[in-house]
Amino acid sequence: MDALLAFAAALIALRLAGALARRWRASARPELLIWAWSLATYAVAAGAIAWGEAAQWDARAFRVYYAAGALLTAPLLGAGSLALAGVRRAKALALGYTGLAVGIALAMPVHGVFAAHGIPPAQDHLAFAPARVLAIVANILGTAAVVVVALRSIRSRPLGNSLIVLGVAAAAAGSGVAGLGAGGAAVGIAVGAALLYAGFVAPATFSRGFIHTVFTKSPLG
Repeated sequence: MDALLAFAAALIALRLAGALARRWRASARPELLIWAWSLATYAVAAGAIAWGEAAQWDARAFRVYYAAGALLTAPLLGAGSLALAGVRRAKALALGYTGLAVGIALAMPVHGVFAAHGIPPAQDHLAFAPARVLAIVANILGTAAVVVVALRSIRSRPLGNSLIVLGVAAAAAGSGVAGLGAGGAAVGIAVGAALLYAGFVAPATFSRGFIHTVFTKSPLG
């Protein structure tokens, strides 16, 4: 069941990433591209959970999960928020950080014996530096960027920005708290992805038109 939940969460996150990518192609807004990129890594993290739960966790599944979920998702969300705020180098920052994170994820030594089920705690399998310390710092900075940018403009976009903040909270729970278990993490990822997408595309004012769009033109439909 946990593997099925995680696989469903991966499909939801990937579908929403594709919807944001299509919006980026139509508008060329850099924040949409970075957010799509972030939700795509979110989908990979959920897929790694499904892999680990279905085939038993090992160093390969854990490495993919940690790279996508712990090292990339929140920092890329933050970079997207910086792009929305007008930071010109946000896209270059996201690209450079992704290269660094992927390099560290590929090179980091993974040790210890893995349980058959349940998200492996990072402290049991990774040294503190560089992977865990990078994940801590990058997640703090990325989350702070999302929350600060959202709160600064919440008066002009109360609905969308509130959904983004809630989505970040769900994303943090889904990708960062192993104590939830694989099923709980998968649910958190799915809820977080849906809230983030709704926040990204919500108009400045809540209207009947928005309700109609959500329920009749949702990317999940």
